Order: sequence, then structure tokens, then C-alpha cells
Amino acid sequence: MTAEETIQQQLAGKFPFLADKIRVQRTRRIWAETPAEHFDEVFKYLVEELHFPMLCALTGLDEGANFGLLYHLAQENGITLHLKVVIPREKPVWKSVINFFPGNELCEREVADLFGITFEGLPPGMRYPLHDNWPADEYPLRKDWKPKHELAPAGEVAS
Repeated sequence: MTAEETIQQQLAGKFPFLADKIRVQRTRRIWAETPAEHFDEVFKYLVEELHFPMLCALTGLDEGANFGLLYHLAQENGITLHLKVVIPREKPVWKSVINFFPGNELCEREVADLFGITFEGLPPGMRYPLHDNWPADEYPLRKDWKPKHELAPAGEVAS
């Protein structure tokens, strides 16, 4: 049994509801999707028990009626687990994971700026990556985004 298959079995054994939601894509690549109500316990288990001490990236996805968040976790041996959670578009609020990974703050700010997802627990701070003059209600990575205002270059105010 490969290390990836062992992780798959451990996850499915601990969380039976994940059994058909875990896929070993290839060597060192595992994909899993957890229901939102179980995210906290699955994420904590991956980090603390299965030893995924690195959060490499956070990816936002616009899936139409919902948003997806992909947490790209890695072990020191190079195995990467991509954990997906889906949140409703009509209430784009999710919890921050900076208590586990303080360096994830910029990733959460980026997803917030580009998709309009609010991360509970994310402290106030500068916008990222959009400049401060970017209209607050415009999220350029949403599939249905159309600019409502003339967008000014960075450092200038839109007219």
C-alpha cells in the first residue's frame, strides 16, 4: 500500500462520510472534499494527526451557485492533499485558518478581495491584491463580474 493510500484509508476510517470523497490522483497527490459542517474537524485531523504541517496555497473557485475553497496542504515528504469545501454564494462567509497557519493571512485577503468571501477571524488589514481605490463591491474573479465603474489605475481615484 502506498503512503497516499494509507492516508486515504486513515481519513475514511476516521470520517466515514469522506469515503467516496477522497481520490488519489497520482503519486504524492490526494484530493478530498469535506462537507462544510465537518471542515473544522477534518482540517484539524489533517494538520495535527496526519502531519500536514504546511499550507501551500488557498484557491478560490466560482462554481456558479456556490464558491469552492481549496486548501493545498503538504507533508514534508512531498505528499500534497487538496481539501475542498463548498460554501453558498448567497452567504459567502467562511472561517479563517490563520490560527493554524498565520502565513495564510495574505491568501485569505486575496480570496476575499477577488471573490468577495468574508473570512471570520481574519484581523483588519490592508487589501490584497487590489489597490485601496478598487470599488468595494466588485470582485473580478467572479464569473458574473462586470465592472460597474470606470476603474482607475492604482494610486488614482476612479471618476
